[in-house]
Amino acid sequence: MSIITGTVVTAGLVGAVGLAPAATVAGVGISRTQETMESNLADLTDGSAPGVTTLLDANDEPIAWLYKQRRFDVAPDQIAPIMKQAIVSVEDRRFYEHPGVDWQGTARAMVKNIFSGSVQEGASTIDQQYVKNYLLLVDAEDEAEQVAATEQSIPRKLREMRMASDLDKRLSKDEILTRYLNIVPFGNGAYGIEAAARTYFGSHASDLTPLQAATLAGIVQSSSVLNPYTNPEGVIERRNTVLDTMAETGALPVEEVQALKQEPLGVQEVPTGLPNGCITAGNKGFFCDYVIDYLAKKDLPKDKLFTGGYTIHTTLDPAIQEMTHNAVTAQVSPTTPGAAEVLNVVQPGADTRRVLAMTSSRNYGLNLDEGETVLPQPFTRVGAGAGSVFKVFTAATAIERGMGIDNILNVPPRYNAQGMGEGGAPNCPPGYYCVENAGVYRPSMTLRDALAQSPNTTFVQLIQQVGVPAVVDMAVRLGLRDYEDPGSFDGESSIAQYMIDHNLGSFTLGPTAVNPLELSNVAATLASNGVWCEPSPIERITDRNGNDVPIDSPPCEQVIDEGVAHALANAMSSDMVNGTASEAAKNMGWGAPTAGKTGTTETHQSAAFMGFNSNFAAVPYIYNDGTTVAPLCTSPLRQCQEGTLYGGMEPARTWIGLAETLGWPAEGIIPPYDPIYNTGTATQDIPRVTGLAEADARKRLERAGYRVRTEFVPGNGMPKGRAVGVNTAGVTMKGQEVVLQLSDGTKPPTPTPTPRVQRPTSTQAPAPANDPVADLASAVDEAVNQLLQNTGQ
Repeated sequence: MSIITGTVVTAGLVGAVGLAPAATVAGVGISRTQETMESNLADLTDGSAPGVTTLLDANDEPIAWLYKQRRFDVAPDQIAPIMKQAIVSVEDRRFYEHPGVDWQGTARAMVKNIFSGSVQEGASTIDQQYVKNYLLLVDAEDEAEQVAATEQSIPRKLREMRMASDLDKRLSKDEILTRYLNIVPFGNGAYGIEAAARTYFGSHASDLTPLQAATLAGIVQSSSVLNPYTNPEGVIERRNTVLDTMAETGALPVEEVQALKQEPLGVQEVPTGLPNGCITAGNKGFFCDYVIDYLAKKDLPKDKLFTGGYTIHTTLDPAIQEMTHNAVTAQVSPTTPGAAEVLNVVQPGADTRRVLAMTSSRNYGLNLDEGETVLPQPFTRVGAGAGSVFKVFTAATAIERGMGIDNILNVPPRYNAQGMGEGGAPNCPPGYYCVENAGVYRPSMTLRDALAQSPNTTFVQLIQQVGVPAVVDMAVRLGLRDYEDPGSFDGESSIAQYMIDHNLGSFTLGPTAVNPLELSNVAATLASNGVWCEPSPIERITDRNGNDVPIDSPPCEQVIDEGVAHALANAMSSDMVNGTASEAAKNMGWGAPTAGKTGTTETHQSAAFMGFNSNFAAVPYIYNDGTTVAPLCTSPLRQCQEGTLYGGMEPARTWIGLAETLGWPAEGIIPPYDPIYNTGTATQDIPRVTGLAEADARKRLERAGYRVRTEFVPGNGMPKGRAVGVNTAGVTMKGQEVVLQLSDGTKPPTPTPTPRVQRPTSTQAPAPANDPVADLASAVDEAVNQLLQNTGQ
């Protein structure tokens, strides 16, 4: 009687699984809610499972594969029919007859399980196995959920049966069978039938033979135990069992089965695997890491990449990548202690910004003793700064504000700047930032020559004139966007905000760590007529179904006027002709148009060379990457006691060496520029104020964008307080301070007559007493002044 009662109770529970509401299910201990099961069923119906993401270069050749489970989903028609017959014959012979749960087998198993007090017999259908494997391999987010998905308990079994029954109502049998074969593990890192076919037979799921199908169907029972490479006897025994079931179900003739049972396993000598992660990408590993980092910021985090089964078409040009790596290792050995050179090649463009190559002189790898590293050197802030390369930002700001590239600038051997930070050169007074030049220069030179010769004092004076905030803003606009990242300076302030808040004139000398990729993009922005675009490693991404995956990228921006960009590029083109990079260019025979700027930090711990033309933009950057803080020396590059490395040495030679190898950078140009930028645009804009009252003159100058300071000068008859003129100290820029000269109401002192020496009578006619031209000009000036006063401008 108790046996009958137990059977009836069990049958009642089984019926409840298919019919009862969620509350009844919860009453028997099922831990998941109806909502959770519905969510899982939706995912089960979709059939998505963790897959392999493939990164391809610009030639569509693989760079790397990213995955947690090596799985390649295939469609129903991509699985050999004999494989489906094999798995059904051994795992669920009544698969095409039952509604997701085999009630006959379940009732029999339930009786046994009830009397044993635990689950001793499964009677699981393929539907149920699919549910269990999905919850274990896909849905489980932690170890506790993995245990829950496989626990040997009646509540878990009831939940599984309920979901299998519902699933059978939503999908066809062939769809369920395909999803099952796509998800189950086959051992040796193979998940799903396609990965299994590749692993053991170097084949595809569509091409499996009867013997291969029987082998794989047998392994499913226990993929960890039934390993062809560690337990071939066990696998053969299980395979033969499957062959027998195939004969029993009519999938194969008995005679063929008997012959097949005599065959060896026929697996490959070693299983075919698949490299996983960037560590397998060689010296493309830095770029691989960059792709992952870039996409993580675009809402495709690493966990999605390693499970999503995407195909990522990247911008990496394999030929340029190899040349780039060779260029840096030619100047800096991978095993150099404490010093590395990084280089990114960025293609100029006004609508997109493709990263063509990315490398370090360090080989990508984990063997530090062999000079390898996996640190993201090329695309994160590293080093002690790019040095005088940052003078480009000050020059760009000055040109934008109206300075001409041929305007004359002072070049004192030392300059003490008040209110621009503190310290610097020796014997600096409190409250001053003091700077000295690294060489001996003429007392004055043009902005064009200053960019080529790179005197420090000139650019500290210039950043004081245009203002630190404007120069920092220029650096960010042109490409150093991570300088605005919160906490990028000291964990609290951004680099940009810190420089602005402390009004640090040293910013123009480049003393802060820099992102080499962003610095190369600055060069690309200037080469692209002043248009900034976000550097990108991505051409296109598709999901596992071949659908395009959109990537949210900011639009390109015209960050400086095209005329300013062209003028600056032309001013920078002197560096390789008669500037700090000219020796490297001469020695290597480089004469193609190039805008360049060298940079070296004061401590000689970093050096760089920014070079570009219309075809090519790159910034080789050498820095101390060791744990020992020490200067760097040249030829060969190394750590040393007294630094001798400059940007015109290894960095410039790296750039030229790569450009010569590539060839096409020599075909680029430096665009022509408007001659107005020789003398500057601001002088054309200074309003005429002569004769105006002080208030009116000040208002007119301030409206034009100038800061105004006044001084009194002899008025030469002009009423006191009236404007005599504007003193720009020889340099005129919008936003700069100009001196409004006001009449003090006096006349300049009459010069003492010089006694005249009696000379022979000239044969020339004497000058007229009155100059009609001068009188006319004076009358016109007076009329214009009167008109300006009347209009109040």
